[in-house]
Amino acid sequence: MAFAREDNRGSDNRGGSQFDNNAGKKVFFKQSKACPLSEKGAPKVDYKNVKLLSKFISERGKMLPRRITSISAKKQRELASAIKRARNLALLPFVSK
Repeated sequence: MAFAREDNRGSDNRGGSQFDNNAGKKVFFKQSKACPLSEKGAPKVDYKNVKLLSKFISERGKMLPRRITSISAKKQRELASAIKRARNLALLPFVSK
C-alpha cells in the first residue's frame, strides 16, 4: 500500500504520533458546576419572580444558554417557559435598548 505508514518517524514510543492534535499540549478539563436551581433551599422558578429571572437574561434581553449559567436541562426548560410567560405579561422586556 502506498499510504500505509509503518515506521515511527517523530515518535518516541509513547503511543502518540506527530499527527496527534494534543501532542505537546496541556489538556484542561473543566469541572462541571452544580445547578444553582436544583440545590437545597434554591428558589422555585416562577414567572412572577422577576428578580430571579432577570439574572438569567443578558443586558440585551436574550436568555443566557446552559453552558454559561450551568443550569440543568430540566431547570433550563422551566426557566425558558417562565421567562416567556413573564414577557407576555409585560413583567420582563422582550428587548432592551
